[in-house]
Amino acid sequence: MVRRPRAAQRLLPQRFLTRGLLALGMAMTLGLLAGCTHKEEPWHLTNVTGHLPDLDFSLTSDDGKPVTGDAFKGDISLVYFGYTHCPDVCPETMARLMQVLAALGPDAQQVRILFITVDPARDTPKALHDYVGAFDAQHVVGLTGSDGQIESMARKYRVAYQMEKRDPTGNYEVTHSSAVYVFDAQGHARLLATDRDAPDAVAADLRRIIDNHS
Repeated sequence: MVRRPRAAQRLLPQRFLTRGLLALGMAMTLGLLAGCTHKEEPWHLTNVTGHLPDLDFSLTSDDGKPVTGDAFKGDISLVYFGYTHCPDVCPETMARLMQVLAALGPDAQQVRILFITVDPARDTPKALHDYVGAFDAQHVVGLTGSDGQIESMARKYRVAYQMEKRDPTGNYEVTHSSAVYVFDAQGHARLLATDRDAPDAVAADLRRIIDNHS
């Protein structure tokens, strides 16, 4: 490359300098506009990033041992509040989550489903263990605790539930929210899935989170 003498550089016509500065300014402007108009691809599920607390709890696992939210960091956690005596919504939701795991294929190894009971009076660790094991003992963990612990957990993540009137035999149902909360591997709340979201759509968003953190 031949370098132009400094004196010659100072003698460049003003119009060339002006054109060069205009071209540089236009390139910078286009670059800024491109950055401003870039939009992130929308999620299939509801994006709750920054609107809910991180995954944080102290409960009892279905193996009878104390467990905290930190134990599940490193994996994506799908948190669902239900109960083992639920006649329809809970088994239907769990069945859909099994379809999600199937759609993920090998990526399912990075996902855990946390089934948190809203009926701690009946859902002992053993009852939860048998229930979640009927679906997938490898990926699903049942969690219970005291009434106060469950109430605190539900309040933190805005989950509504209510015990209905007992029938003559003493049995009762629990009305509860049916959403599934998605937490990333760092324990941050990211997405909210409902029964209107197809398993393939849920799996696509989970894979996107996995790919972004791999």
